[in-house]
Amino acid sequence: MKERITITIDEKMLKLLDDQVDGITVKNRSHAIELNLAKSLQKKAIEQAVIFAGGKYNVLQNRREIPTVMAKIKGKPILEYNINMLKRQGVKEIILALSHEKEMIKEYFGNGERLGVHIIYVEDENPQGTAGALRAAAPYITGTFIACNGDELKTIDIKEMFAFHRKQGKLATLAVTTKSNPKDYGVVVLNGNYVYSFIEKPSGKIPTNLINAGLYVFEPEVIGMTPQGYGRIEQDVFPKLAKKEELVGYVFYGAWQDVRSTQGLEQATKNWEQQQNF
Repeated sequence: MKERITITIDEKMLKLLDDQVDGITVKNRSHAIELNLAKSLQKKAIEQAVIFAGGKYNVLQNRREIPTVMAKIKGKPILEYNINMLKRQGVKEIILALSHEKEMIKEYFGNGERLGVHIIYVEDENPQGTAGALRAAAPYITGTFIACNGDELKTIDIKEMFAFHRKQGKLATLAVTTKSNPKDYGVVVLNGNYVYSFIEKPSGKIPTNLINAGLYVFEPEVIGMTPQGYGRIEQDVFPKLAKKEELVGYVFYGAWQDVRSTQGLEQATKNWEQQQNF
């Protein structure tokens, strides 16, 4: 909820604020003041992340089925690459949302000290989806945070994405990348920076090759938009945010590879060996 206030500002400062108004990312004088206050008062970097690591996806590796988040490339699990990617960019508190094969994951990662992070576990005996995982993480969230899938490899400039998120002044920012054949993913339709619609695994004509890259910047208010019981962010939260014009897309051009199948794991391993880009 926002409140109307009256303030007095120096004429020169007011002109600097008015110069920022472009009618798109900065809508008016009040919006300019709000954004500048947010930049001044809020943290300069994101320090927390929720990683969804409880999905029941398995892949075949070394003749045995294992959870995708624990499939290894060059001796390290996919989930470890995600944690390291976040840690290198200042995210040191990791909330791991677990369900499937949780003991295996907890035994490997422990409290996170070995990786230079602090890991908090939220566990669910009856999986409640990504929306439920956010609700479980709510008691530990202290401000703007990252949420991401643990079964993908990605290289995203978190600091740049966070700066973009702050400039937009919205509740949620969705990392978006391109895929030549996007039919097996969540297709994102943008109107400028706003997410106009989100189509999960579309059939028929596909309107764009932009897809959901599985990494988001959220304000804590997003958690309050999750449904009770089972729910998925893509289906149950994003449409609400898009309708309110509170969801924007950040297009990035770093590496991205999902590993939710044995074929995906083989492709990810090949990309690592050839390009060393994860």
